[in-house]
Amino acid sequence: MGTKAKKKSIVKNLKKASAQFSTSKDDSPDFVPLEGGPARKIPKIEERENKATVLYIGRIPHGFYENEMEGFFKQFGTIKRLRIARNRKTGKSRHFGFIEFESPEVAKVVSECMHNFLLFEHLLQVHLVPP
Repeated sequence: MGTKAKKKSIVKNLKKASAQFSTSKDDSPDFVPLEGGPARKIPKIEERENKATVLYIGRIPHGFYENEMEGFFKQFGTIKRLRIARNRKTGKSRHFGFIEFESPEVAKVVSECMHNFLLFEHLLQVHLVPP
């Protein structure tokens, strides 16, 4: 089979294929959009109950240690555990710590109230830690 015959058969096959697409039942375009079109629906995300009870506290100022921190955060609710990260060699504070409360509602309230709280010229960074 020569090159002219191959070209003719390719052109013939292309015409057949284009004829099939043009006689389709719906009047949709011959392409599929990359991002998904109107037929694609975004799934609904169910909000789960927040059960996080642990808070990360960053930028803790010098002098605000475990006893002071427990006394300060005790006003919100019962504290299960409290830990400030320390240097292994010197024992000095590394200026961040974790607090665990008994109820997730209290932890959420504390994270909202105490985030960016000015304490001894330091802005506390308080975030919920996911379970």
